[in-house]
Amino acid sequence: MQMVTLGASGIRTCKNAFGCLPIQRDSKDVAVRLLRKAYKAGISFFDTARAYSDSEEKTGAALHDVRSKVFIASKTMAKTAEGFWRDLEASLSALQSTYIDIYQFHNPAFCPKPQDGTGLYEAMQEAKRLGKIRHIGLTNHRLDVAMEAAQSGLYETIQFPFCYLATEKDIALVEECRKRNIGFIAMKALSGGLITNSAAAYAFEAQYDNVLPIWGVQRESELDEFLSYQDNPPAMTEEIKEIISKDRKELCGSFCRGCGYCMPCPQHIEINNCARMSLLLRRAPSAGWLSPEWQQKMERITSCVHCNACKSRCPYGLDTPTLLRQNYDDYVEVLAGRRSVS
Repeated sequence: MQMVTLGASGIRTCKNAFGCLPIQRDSKDVAVRLLRKAYKAGISFFDTARAYSDSEEKTGAALHDVRSKVFIASKTMAKTAEGFWRDLEASLSALQSTYIDIYQFHNPAFCPKPQDGTGLYEAMQEAKRLGKIRHIGLTNHRLDVAMEAAQSGLYETIQFPFCYLATEKDIALVEECRKRNIGFIAMKALSGGLITNSAAAYAFEAQYDNVLPIWGVQRESELDEFLSYQDNPPAMTEEIKEIISKDRKELCGSFCRGCGYCMPCPQHIEINNCARMSLLLRRAPSAGWLSPEWQQKMERITSCVHCNACKSRCPYGLDTPTLLRQNYDDYVEVLAGRRSVS
């Protein structure tokens, strides 16, 4: 079983981490069963957040009796110290725990620091002093914020999107964290579902001994796939290198990662899927995306008023309205049979 240590935090866990965002879509019984199965199979790191609806509650129900044997990371999107304390107490209650191993600022637009006027970092320090949290972390989709956090010396872990579509700048962030002995937690290791070969995704992450990938799990079949890598981790073979090379040619560039920070849309467009529909049609069974329900969702793109709210919120600087229109045009062509999904 491959292991990773998250920098100076000293947290040591297997190379598989359980991402608890998708279990908010499961029933409580199903979610608890998945979490317990993961724990019994050797997974010990579970990442959740206050913003993931009832994910914390399900995580607490599944793991409260083995709390000392697992690591739980959670997050707050609070913008004030008062909101921070409300989130923290709510998280502790939902998790049925007296502490959180890593408490993270959840994708802030800036890097919280002492005396920045928000009181957020001071609240983190006080929570750590009180033993309510053990380590301070930050998650982000903005490379400049993540790099500033890494270089600040204030954070023990950084969570950032990292997969085999990574740019040289993304890899530089990983190396900066290594140099500074900061734990690097890789989210979006499957690029929001665009990467469909989990073995290739795992082999890429395995090249970085300081990186802990989080795999979002909703179904037992998905969990089983990653559990199979516990004792037989995929290696970076020539075949996998070819898969990665092919995917990079197809997917790298200005594409929507599906993070959802552009939403909500005032016209009720499901931007995080609609803006990458062309890729989803090629990367997954197309029938589901061509259903009457999805035809209606894609049709909403025509109601876009170009308010540019989505564009201003995109952490990747994408021209989201243009992406939506391009994907709508492609979708119409596929529906009409004038374009193949391959």
